[in-house]
Amino acid sequence: MSQSFEFDKPHRRRNLLTGEWVLVSPHRTQRPWQGHEDTGAQAPPEYDENCYLCPGNARAGNVVNPDYDDVFVFDNDFPALLDDTAPVIESDAMFSIQPVCGCCRVICYGPRHDLALHRMDLASIQRVISAWKSESQTLSERYEWVQIFENRGSLMGASSPHPHGQIWAIDTLPTEAAREASHQSAYFADNGTRLLLDYLAAELDAKERIIHENEDWVALVPYWAIWPFESMIIPRRGVARLQELTEGEEKTLAGFLKGLLGKYDSLFDAPMSYSMGWHSAPSSRDANDYWQLHAHIYPPALRSATIPKFMVGFELLSEKQRDITAESAAARLRDSTV
Repeated sequence: MSQSFEFDKPHRRRNLLTGEWVLVSPHRTQRPWQGHEDTGAQAPPEYDENCYLCPGNARAGNVVNPDYDDVFVFDNDFPALLDDTAPVIESDAMFSIQPVCGCCRVICYGPRHDLALHRMDLASIQRVISAWKSESQTLSERYEWVQIFENRGSLMGASSPHPHGQIWAIDTLPTEAAREASHQSAYFADNGTRLLLDYLAAELDAKERIIHENEDWVALVPYWAIWPFESMIIPRRGVARLQELTEGEEKTLAGFLKGLLGKYDSLFDAPMSYSMGWHSAPSSRDANDYWQLHAHIYPPALRSATIPKFMVGFELLSEKQRDITAESAAARLRDSTV
């Protein structure tokens, strides 16, 4: 790409994975701000007797958690998907409807209420990764799509500060996954190579959006990022699914996540809220060739850890828009010391 373009001027960037465009308006960072301000937050205790995720505490329906001392996975008490959805018969062009079935699980990373994934020791983080792999393997044998994700912080609607994530499995390909599948498979058909591996090679060559890397993993701010400090994690090796990671890649991923997520907390010297999720290949075998495993991290923060970017107005009605460029966001994250 030509470097003659002035990135400080308004422009649009195309998302290779979805085909969507994002409007970039760097000059807007100079506008005055009279919106939401920081309020501060109190650090949680190691154990909270009122937390429904802490060991030994009661959840909905008087279900009592075991006194777990490691990763703890259980079926969500209020699942968004059910495994016994009745079939729907009537559907037409105006009122389309489709039955779905699936399951939802919660994964507690450990017993400590006051920790976060990256603040755990490396062995504990690796056990979380192993659980991700195990759940992905088990659920993909029955469902088409397995979504492993974490909502961290009140800005992302997390119902508890206890370090935990979720696993939803569904018998169809959801909208975002379908878009990514379409663009990755089309690219593979045209080029015979994986889109995200070629994109990663281009980013490693450009260097300006890389924020964290080791021998097996790279994190970067995507060229088309929508959220101010959005990032993507891509393994250097061609791998389609979490369950295909080697034990060595698990180990390096543990250290990688500890460093990367630590950078987010260091950015504003406060816990960063985010949604983070893995995109493993769909269960269908035809995805093996074109799909590259990756994770998305979407932090809403713009001016501080507690002041989010709001998707309103033009973004809701026309097209997603961001103010700081991906390059400047990457520089700030890259320079953020843990």
